[in-house]
Formats: sequence, C-alpha cells, structure tokens
Amino acid sequence: MSGQYWFPNMPIPEIMTALSEWGLNVSNEQLVRPSPDFVIGVYNACLEQVTSISPNVLHKPTQRALASLDDANPDLYSNAISHNVMLYHLTRFATSARIMDFSSRDLSAPEPERTRFILSAFINFVKFAEQCTTFISNVREKSTQVIDEREQVIQELSEFQHKLAVLKAQRAKDEPKCEQLKEENAAVTTQLLAAKEVHTGLTKDIEGLKIERAHLQARNESFNSESALLMDSNSRTRSRIVQSPERIRRNIVTMGATAIEDKKLVASHEVKARDLQAKISALVNIEKDIRSCIEQLQTTEKEVQLLEGSQKELADLKDSLEYKKVERGELEKKAERVHKQLGNAQEKLERAQRHAEEKRQASQQTIDRLQREYDKMDVERRENDKQVEELRMEAGDIESKGGSTYCSLLPS
Repeated sequence: MSGQYWFPNMPIPEIMTALSEWGLNVSNEQLVRPSPDFVIGVYNACLEQVTSISPNVLHKPTQRALASLDDANPDLYSNAISHNVMLYHLTRFATSARIMDFSSRDLSAPEPERTRFILSAFINFVKFAEQCTTFISNVREKSTQVIDEREQVIQELSEFQHKLAVLKAQRAKDEPKCEQLKEENAAVTTQLLAAKEVHTGLTKDIEGLKIERAHLQARNESFNSESALLMDSNSRTRSRIVQSPERIRRNIVTMGATAIEDKKLVASHEVKARDLQAKISALVNIEKDIRSCIEQLQTTEKEVQLLEGSQKELADLKDSLEYKKVERGELEKKAERVHKQLGNAQEKLERAQRHAEEKRQASQQTIDRLQREYDKMDVERRENDKQVEELRMEAGDIESKGGSTYCSLLPS
C-alpha cells in the first residue's frame, strides 16, 4: 500500500518522538493496538497543527447546523453531525497528505499497520507545513483577504440588489401615476396652448380697445376744450351783442341738441368702457387660470424631474452593480490564481520530496549493495581463515612428523 506514495513509513519510535514534540505522549502499546478514541485524538491533534481546526472550533458550526434542523429532538443528531464534520475535515487533511482512501473505518476500526501508515503521512505533512510556515501564512492571509473581499462584495451586491428591487418596485408603483401625469401634462399643455392663443387674441383686442379708448378720450378732451372755447366765445359774444330772444332760443336748441349728442356719445363711451371692463375681468380670470395651469405644469415638471432623477439613480446603481460584478469576477480570478499558485507550490514540493525519496532509495540501494558486498567479503574472509587454519594444521602435522623422523635417525 505504501509503495504507491512518496512518504516513508515511519517506525514506531520515530512516530512516538514526533508526537511527543507536539505534546502528545503515546505509548508503544497504543500504536500496536490502536483504539478509536486514541486515533481520533491523535488525528485531531495533527489536523489542529496545520489547520487550527479543533472540536472546540467546530462546536459552534455544529450547533448552528442542529438549530437549522426542523426536528423536535435535535440532540439526537449531535454526535453524528459532530463526527461527520470532523470526518470531513480529516478526509480533506488526509487527501492533502496523499492518502486518497481515508474513510470512517480508519476512525471506528483502526488497524495497526494502517494507523502507522496514516500517522507517517500526517507527521510528514505536518513537518512539511512547519517548514513552509511563511509561505502557508502568506497564502492563508491572501485567502482570508480574498474571502473577506468576496463577502464584502456579496454583501454590497445584496444591498444593491435590494435597492434595485426597491427602486423597481417604486418605479412599477409610480408607473401608472407617471402615465397619468403624462396624460394630464399633455392635456394641460393642450389647454395652455389653446389658452395662450385665446390670450394672444384677447391681448390684441385689449390693445386695440386701449388705443380706441385713448383716441376717444382724446376726442372727448378735444370736444370739452372746444366746448369750453365755444362757451367762452359765446360769453364774449353775448357781452357784445344785443340779446335777441329768437337767437337765444335757436342757440339753446342748438346747444340742447349738441348736449344730447354729447350725452349719447358719453353713454356709448360708458357702454364701451363697461364692455372693456368685463373683458378685462375675463382676461384677469383667464390669467388666473393660466397661472394655475402653469403652477400645475411646474409641479408636473418637478415630479417628472424627480422621476428622471430616480431613473438616473437606477441607471447609476445598475452601472455600479455591473462594476461590482466585474470586480467580483476579478477577485474570483485572483482567488483562482492564488489556488493555482498553491497547487504549483504543492506540485514543486511533491517533486522535491519525490526527488528526495528517489535519492533516499538510491542511498538505501547503495547501502544494501555495500552490505551484500560486505557479507560476501565476510564469507570469503571466513573461508580464507578456514583455509589458513587448515594449512597451519597441516604444517604442524608435517613438523611433528619431521621431528619424529629426525629423532629416529639419530644414533642410540
């Protein structure tokens, strides 16, 4: 099983030493016969060394998940949810440590060899993380910053969408009123144009009547002045001539006729003045109506301006929303680049560790070869020693035989 992975399978003493460095005192018996509680505690400790995730940290999310359940007894699922959440994080951690087949069986029914294999992978991954603390911290900070920016963008997007929905609802609500105001505006505009034409005609009539009135007033003044002159002349004439009853009668008749004509003329002027006054009153009323129409038109224009301002604000919000969408896309691309950089870094690390493993295997092969050569030389040395011993024994036998022969040859 371990042959397909690049990390070494550590012996029990090395595992105990590595765990003791993190404040975990384990015994040989616990590693030889691992229990579910033991492996869960050790795996959680390894997970906390790298990710800072512990059962205490996962308590609040578990409680929130329980609170979201539509059940009368959520406590029945507490242990199961806590176990599944921790299993999820341990599985992700094991996948990062290149254990692709990690499952709940490794927690509920641990096997000694499998447990040592998993601990070897976890310890190797934790030590690698400790060596890359600076890089991992930078990646975590960038990831946290990207997540915060993403949350902020999502919140702003939600706010803009809410504002947009409110504006759309307000626009839909104001649309009938706007159409009604447009129709009223068109009707008032038509009335204003008709009133303006009437006003223009009446103004021309008033100007003509004013000119005629001035002309009549001038004629009246001329008549009055002529009458005064005539009366003055008449008085002077009367003072010079002898009074004749007939002449006086004729003059009286003439003057009476002239006075009657003047009265008729004055009466006609008064009738014209009353007509002019009635027309002026009508013009004043028309002017009041026109002012009221103008005020209504101004009110309508203000409401139209407010509506245009709301539409402009809606357009600005749409533009801002599009900008936020673009910014969100850039942030997502940035996050993808960060994840890609992290993947490249992990790939480089994997290559480096594979290279180190290859060197270790090459060194182990060299050591094995030298051991075999040493064993072979040791066997040859023992055979040589055996042959030397045999030669020594043969030499001793030869010497003893030679000595006995020499003694037998000596004279008695």
